[in-house]
Amino acid sequence: MSKLWQKSTTDTKSETAQKVEAFTVGNDYLLDQDLVPFDLAASAVHAEALKEAGVLSDEEFNKLNEGLEEILELWESGRFEIRMEDEDMHTAIENFLSEKLGDLGKKIHTARSRNDQVLTAMRLYERERLEMVLAEMKTVAIALLDFAEIHAGLPMPGYTHTRKAMLSSVALWAGSFAELLTVQRESAIGIMSLINRSPLGSAAGFGTTFPINREMEADKLGFNSPLICSTSAQLSRGWTELQVVQYLASVTSVLNRFATDVIQFSSEGYGFFDLDRVVCTGSSIMPQKKNPDLAELIRGRHAVVVGQSATLQTLLSNLTSGYHRDLQLTKEPVIKAFHHTLETLEAVRILVTSIKPVQSALVKACTPEIFAAEAAYDLVKQEGISFREAYRKIAENPDSATQLTWQEVMEQFTHLGSPGNAGISEIRKMLR
Repeated sequence: MSKLWQKSTTDTKSETAQKVEAFTVGNDYLLDQDLVPFDLAASAVHAEALKEAGVLSDEEFNKLNEGLEEILELWESGRFEIRMEDEDMHTAIENFLSEKLGDLGKKIHTARSRNDQVLTAMRLYERERLEMVLAEMKTVAIALLDFAEIHAGLPMPGYTHTRKAMLSSVALWAGSFAELLTVQRESAIGIMSLINRSPLGSAAGFGTTFPINREMEADKLGFNSPLICSTSAQLSRGWTELQVVQYLASVTSVLNRFATDVIQFSSEGYGFFDLDRVVCTGSSIMPQKKNPDLAELIRGRHAVVVGQSATLQTLLSNLTSGYHRDLQLTKEPVIKAFHHTLETLEAVRILVTSIKPVQSALVKACTPEIFAAEAAYDLVKQEGISFREAYRKIAENPDSATQLTWQEVMEQFTHLGSPGNAGISEIRKMLR
C-alpha cells in the first residue's frame, strides 16, 4: 500500500530511494507499536467528530469503529504489523481500514494530519505512563517508609562533605528519600496539566475548514481542554515532551542518590548495610566479590534519562514555529525515558527490600565527635551562654563531647524530624 503523502510510485525501488526511506523512517515504525492503542482511541473519537460534522453517515461511522476495534484486537494479540514501508502506525491503520472497507477507510483521515495524530497519541501515552510512574513512586515510598519504621531505633552517622557530622538514624535516612519521592509526586500536577490538553483537530497546525468539534474530542479522550490555537499544538511538540522527561530525570535523580548511598554504606569501609545476594553479582576472576550491580545500574539509568532530556533540549534548538521533520526524533527519548524510569523504580523497590542494616557497624560508627554540636547545645542550656561561645569551648576541648551517647541523643530528641522521630507517620499522611 502507498504512504499517506505519496503522489506517485516513481523511483521507489531504486537503491537510493530505499536508503532515503530507511533513513527518514528510522525506527519510528517499531516505536509506534507502543502507541497503537492511543492512536486507535483518537481515531474513534475523530470518526465521531466527522459524523457530527456530516462527513460520515451513521452506517459509515459504525463500520469504521468496527474496523478500529478489529485492529485493537490484533494489536493486543501481537498480530498487528507495522512495516517499514508503512513508515508509521497511522499509515498502517489507514491501509488496514482501506483494504477492509475500500474508500470508506480513506475517509478517516478527513480533517486531520499525521501531525495532530501523533501529538494526540503521544499525549495519551504520556498521561497513562505518568500515572504508572506516580503509582510506582508511591509503592517505592511506602517500601522506604516500611524499612524506616522497622529499623526506627537504629542510629546512623550523618555526613556533610563525606565526613561525619552529627547523629542521624536509619529511619531519617530512609524517610528522607521517601519524602522526596512524595513531594515529587505532588509536583506532577503541573506536568499533567501540560500533557492533558488535546491537540486533536488542529490538523497540520493551522486548523481545518471542516467544523470539527474539538471540545467534544477533548472531552471524549479525557483531556481537560483542547489547545486553543491550532498553531499551539505544533509549537507544543517537543516542548511538552522535554518537560515530561525533565520531570522523569528529577525522579531518577532521587533514586540515583539513594543507590549511591547504598553502594557506599554497604562497602567494606562502612559496612552499615548488608545486601542480599539476589541484588549483587560476583566477579569472573575474584571469588570473594559481592558487587552491588543493581544499585550501580540504578545510578547509571539516571544518567541515561538525563541524556534523553538533553537530546530533546538539543533537538528543539533553533526551530521556527510549525512542523519540522526533526520533531519526529522527539518520540524515542520520551518512550525510552518512561521505560527506564519505570524499570528503575521497580529496581529500587527490590533493592529496598534486599537491604539489611548491620547494627554493630552502625553503633560503632557513632563515634564521640558526632555529638560535638549537642555538647555545645548543652552548654547553652546549662550555663546560659551564647551558642557561639559554647561552640568555641567545645572546639577547644572536643573530648567534652564524649559524655553523650547515641541512646541519650535519640531519647532526648523526639521532636519532628529529629533522630528520635523521623516523622514517618506524617509522610504516610502525605502519600494518602
